[in-house]
Amino acid sequence: MVVDPKHASVNGRKRSQRPHTSPREVADELRARIRSGTLRAGQRMPTQARLADEFGVERGVVRQALYLLQTEHLLTNVSKGSPATVAPDLGLSRALTGPGAAPQPTMVALGPRIATAFAAPHVEIDALCLTSVSLNLAIGEGLRQIHAGRLNPAKIDVRVLLPGRDIDLAFPVSVEDRDDDPVHERWLAQRNAQGQVLRHNLLALRATHDIDVHVSFRALPFTPPVKLYLLNGMEALFAYYTLTRRKEEIDHEHLELYDSEGTQSMLFAFEQGAGLRDTTFVEQSHLWFNALWETISSELALTG
Repeated sequence: MVVDPKHASVNGRKRSQRPHTSPREVADELRARIRSGTLRAGQRMPTQARLADEFGVERGVVRQALYLLQTEHLLTNVSKGSPATVAPDLGLSRALTGPGAAPQPTMVALGPRIATAFAAPHVEIDALCLTSVSLNLAIGEGLRQIHAGRLNPAKIDVRVLLPGRDIDLAFPVSVEDRDDDPVHERWLAQRNAQGQVLRHNLLALRATHDIDVHVSFRALPFTPPVKLYLLNGMEALFAYYTLTRRKEEIDHEHLELYDSEGTQSMLFAFEQGAGLRDTTFVEQSHLWFNALWETISSELALTG
């Protein structure tokens, strides 16, 4: 059933037009209606034309907002045709995306959050990690939505902090102390290859979509024991690298090594405005990242 007109706006009144409303602002308002129960699970949304009229924006802005909410599992069946539907299992949706959500493995939680971040006109992503494997995989959904015409940011800035090539890594490392460490060489090759792929995929948006893209890497003089992703100044996603001792074949040699599977690290989400603790964590995480970027880190060349 189509949503009743009195439920199409806050407090049953049509909102005044706001010509500079962004997709994220539209999504924030619709998300609030869904979570408050004004828009109920399984209910059809107002048409995109109706929402565009209410918010005083173009339909493309509404469509980006709806796709953003679909990545959060709050809407289904978003398309240019019939109205979207509020997801039938909102309990799961809140557990996945709401403030205080339970931590999830990086590869489950990071992709949807980055796709959401890509709905902003100016996308800003800062990452501190051991390699950029998880970031590369997670950013794919945002790139797909750009290429599909669902998202159209004007500018993308990405900064990545990675360990320097010449430091003694704490991990990954061979259990046995040895002069030649194939584990280090494999990590270095992976760091460089993943960074190059990330940079190439993002910079390609300049030519294909005329998006102003900047991608920067800097090297840390230490092995980060945690990973951190900062999205649009609004979210901080944090995970511990948990070490294990395992066996692996590298260059036809069976080795024991200390390592962490970063894609499986449990990611904790903190959101600006979701309470004093979350807001403070986001702000302090930005200060910490910027301090590392501007002080003890150095230029990083993604070469051998």
